[in-house]
Amino acid sequence: MTYKTYYESPVGNLFIASDGEDIIGLCIEGQKYYLDKIEKESILKNDIPVFEKAKNWLDRYFKKEKPEISELSLSPEGNAFRQCVWSLLCKIPYGETTTYGELAKEVAKKLNKPSMSAQAIGNAIGHNPISIIIPCHRVIGKNGSLTGYAGGIENKIKLLELEGMIFY
Repeated sequence: MTYKTYYESPVGNLFIASDGEDIIGLCIEGQKYYLDKIEKESILKNDIPVFEKAKNWLDRYFKKEKPEISELSLSPEGNAFRQCVWSLLCKIPYGETTTYGELAKEVAKKLNKPSMSAQAIGNAIGHNPISIIIPCHRVIGKNGSLTGYAGGIENKIKLLELEGMIFY
């Protein structure tokens, strides 16, 4: 059984999905790769403990209280490559960024490959099913450009500014 709830945030209405124990999805309404199939097939249930924890985490995040990702039980669905990329995203500290190229080097090392394409990393990041909590917004281009965010560049800027980074 899949459950859903909604959360109004400074970047728009968020859709949150759970299997009853773990968060399996979180996206900004209308974002690219929106989890609309999960939304349509899930049951609205606002009061399960995992949603209460997620909403509390989001409240604290948007108040700049720097909650730890490890406070939440997450279960994003994806292949081993995507799981590897998403786990590395969780290690990017609040208020800091990394580049697609740096992540590509880390993933190549973890997977014992000589190299990895930054585009492949970008694709995995773009399909992150738990936006904001798994902080894909903290990944930027090697020249500091704010490329690629499924929730929209304007929301990427809002999230990075919320974390204390300034982009013009």
